[in-house]
Amino acid sequence: MAKVFLVGAGPGDEDLLTLKALKCIQKADVILYDRLVNKEILKHAKEECDLIYCGKLPNYHTMKQETINHFLIKYAKTGKVVTRLKGGDPFVFGRGGEEAEALASQNIPFEIVPGISSGVAAAAYAGIPVTHRDLSASVAFITGHRKEGIDEEIKWESLAKGIDTLAIYMGVSNLPYIQKQLIKHGKSKETPVAVINWGTTDLQRTVIGTLETIHEVVTKEKISNPSMIIVGKVVSLRRNISWFEEFITNQTQSEAVL
Repeated sequence: MAKVFLVGAGPGDEDLLTLKALKCIQKADVILYDRLVNKEILKHAKEECDLIYCGKLPNYHTMKQETINHFLIKYAKTGKVVTRLKGGDPFVFGRGGEEAEALASQNIPFEIVPGISSGVAAAAYAGIPVTHRDLSASVAFITGHRKEGIDEEIKWESLAKGIDTLAIYMGVSNLPYIQKQLIKHGKSKETPVAVINWGTTDLQRTVIGTLETIHEVVTKEKISNPSMIIVGKVVSLRRNISWFEEFITNQTQSEAVL
């Protein structure tokens, strides 16, 4: 029976794929997948499955969102089981809501399969809990894309004054703007900040600074997208509970010896 599954593939580590997501991949006739989906995951698709890449780079889209919606509808109407595979979670800056709306408008049956979002997972793999009993009672997941206007000022004021931990997606290119807005609206310049590049993968790198210095650190270390920015006191816990990058280093050294 034709159906579309909007599936979160998780943050990068293949082992963080959910069992339900795996089943959706295995039974799909067509998979439309994004840039940040671990390609190892696609090996679970059946041999005759059509794999369609529709990834998006900053300022460059292989396929426009309207075209993706069109393909989901087109393949479903031909009786296919379609899996739309997205990095992280489809409803956390994944435009899954727009795709669900498009499917609903055509009365096409669909399911949402949540995935582990990088806002939580990349931070965890960097040794940073986004909440902590002593340091953070609130966390906000926000986009780093820049907008102008009074509503934007109100947003940054509320984030600077009312939220303990900020997990910022797609924000590296706008980091100076983010710093300026948070400091302008009352966040301390000394607030710890982490930028986690390629979180949960073997390529993961984490750099640490303060709200005042982090852009300088990121520039020096040549950190680019995809990266998560974590702002808040919880970043200081990394000193004691960082684990993944050391694990990868030890694993690489062991493999070299073998």
